[in-house]
Amino acid sequence: MKLTETEDGTVIEVFVKPNQPKFKIAFDCDEIVVYSTQEPVKGKVNKEIVKEFSRLFRAEVELISGSASKQKKLMAKGLKKNEAERVLQGTIRQSLSTSPSKDRSINDEGSKHAKR
Repeated sequence: MKLTETEDGTVIEVFVKPNQPKFKIAFDCDEIVVYSTQEPVKGKVNKEIVKEFSRLFRAEVELISGSASKQKKLMAKGLKKNEAERVLQGTIRQSLSTSPSKDRSINDEGSKHAKR
């Protein structure tokens, strides 16, 4: 996971795949991959990502770089790096315990994520 703690919170680096059938967050090696249901026009993908990460971390999240790129950096304000790791890892464990597949993705059904 690419997480960096700053005095304002934690920076989360993600790779985005737009136009997916279902929103989910998955891990590919050490990279966080976000599958967005939105089209990459007029900031729709960015809005969805900020909303979902805000809900996941229960913190204010803003896009700090990559507004027109698939590589993005998000700032989770007031969130420590170890808290962000715990939330992400806990969500993975919860997803795995409710899914018969041995997947490393975060979503409602725990379905497998595709390779890039």
